[in-house]
Amino acid sequence: MITLGIIGATGYTGVELYRLASQHPDIRIDFATSEQYHGQPLRHIFPHIDPNYDIVLQSSSEIADTSTDIVCFCTPDGIAMAQAPQFLERGTRVVDISPDFRFDTPEVYTTWYKRPHTSSSLLKSTVYGIPELNRDRIRDARLVGNPGCYPTSVVLGLAPLLEERLIDPQQIIVDAKSGVTGAGRGLKLQNLFVEVNDSIAAYNVGHSHRHVGEIEQELAKLGGVQPFVVFSPHLVPMNRGILSTMYVRLTSDLSSDELMTLYTQRYKDESFIRVSHSCMPATRFVSRTNYCDVRIDRVEGTNQAIVTSAIDNLVKGAAGQALQNINVMYRLDEGTGLM
Repeated sequence: MITLGIIGATGYTGVELYRLASQHPDIRIDFATSEQYHGQPLRHIFPHIDPNYDIVLQSSSEIADTSTDIVCFCTPDGIAMAQAPQFLERGTRVVDISPDFRFDTPEVYTTWYKRPHTSSSLLKSTVYGIPELNRDRIRDARLVGNPGCYPTSVVLGLAPLLEERLIDPQQIIVDAKSGVTGAGRGLKLQNLFVEVNDSIAAYNVGHSHRHVGEIEQELAKLGGVQPFVVFSPHLVPMNRGILSTMYVRLTSDLSSDELMTLYTQRYKDESFIRVSHSCMPATRFVSRTNYCDVRIDRVEGTNQAIVTSAIDNLVKGAAGQALQNINVMYRLDEGTGLM
């Protein structure tokens, strides 16, 4: 039995991970932390938690000397890089769902998150946690940086094209739409019901969203060339889900059918990637699942193509992908606890 600790269990990602992991046949949750609610049962904050799997929340100081096989950080940036080293030193493996260990260098992290990286020596040994791309390295990793939600949808959407050098990496435009849980559980004026309901709004457009650096870093590894991504995220009035629409310039004459065949072949052995032949990807088809639905269409008469991908931002975009990574790390079937 794999023992798991969850740091930050009362955010949307943390409680989603708890929900999934508590029903995993090979995982036992040894602790779950919350600085705000420590001492209370998790079910008092989230009544949907099955009472048979409830747990009393602890503070970080209370679990400082607790040993588990693996811990997951479901925290804002800055916390994992301060606390992960102490777990790693005593042999505990770490999956960080925060952004602290997604970047290859401390300089790039600082550029996008406006703070120095205090555990930069760990970055060289960190593995970026998209199993469909880095499965072999994840298997033996001590520290996995779980990808962001937007980057997951974009990188999986564009990987087949970049791997085959079929697009111009300097001409990538991404229009992405996310449910409100993507903004976290903290109280923010712009996330109140009356601000979000009956409306859709873009934010941090162009080249300013924090996820741009992560997206470009991973696309560069796939295509061998530093890309430039114009990124326009939108907040939409739904709880969960991401729909990313990617506009690319082709460098080949492949038809829509041939491009779809490329995607089908690339992802044919991937349990959680579904190439959508009969309909367009939609958030309702992936809600509460670990699937990424993807499709590509060539714009006839042009050298343009449109890639569409849909994920649940809390599952494949966060907690579900973390659990998929844990399955890989412990040589379990990747679908365990997720299918």
